[in-house]
Amino acid sequence: MVELLRNLPKDNPQWERIMNGYRKMMATLLHYQDENGMWHQLIDKQDVWPETSCTAMFTFAMITGVKYCWLSKEYGIAAKKGWFGLTKYIDENANVHEVCEGTNKKNDLHYYLNRRRRTGDLHGQAPVLWCASALLR
Repeated sequence: MVELLRNLPKDNPQWERIMNGYRKMMATLLHYQDENGMWHQLIDKQDVWPETSCTAMFTFAMITGVKYCWLSKEYGIAAKKGWFGLTKYIDENANVHEVCEGTNKKNDLHYYLNRRRRTGDLHGQAPVLWCASALLR
């Protein structure tokens, strides 16, 4: 959503609708961030392991939102926590740990709970790089 909002002209008839959806999503996610800055493999289950790819994606969305003044400074604090939380999962070879393997859609809680954890998986590596690039912008 943030990449769409960054590139879509503000006079687009759908811009405000997309912005409202983005802000609603960010507000909901803020509620589920843990004390270490992470979100978990299942967003609403704090007893499930902290997951890095979602944390990086949500952190990226918050960094971008704060930088474009779409979100309040409260989200900047959450983004900072997210970034510092993520850095604990990056090893000396720049591999990101605790990345959930690709997940399809299934109506079965155990299916999601049994997803394997990956290290160096590109769908976890890339969002961490998005965060770094957003912080440098």
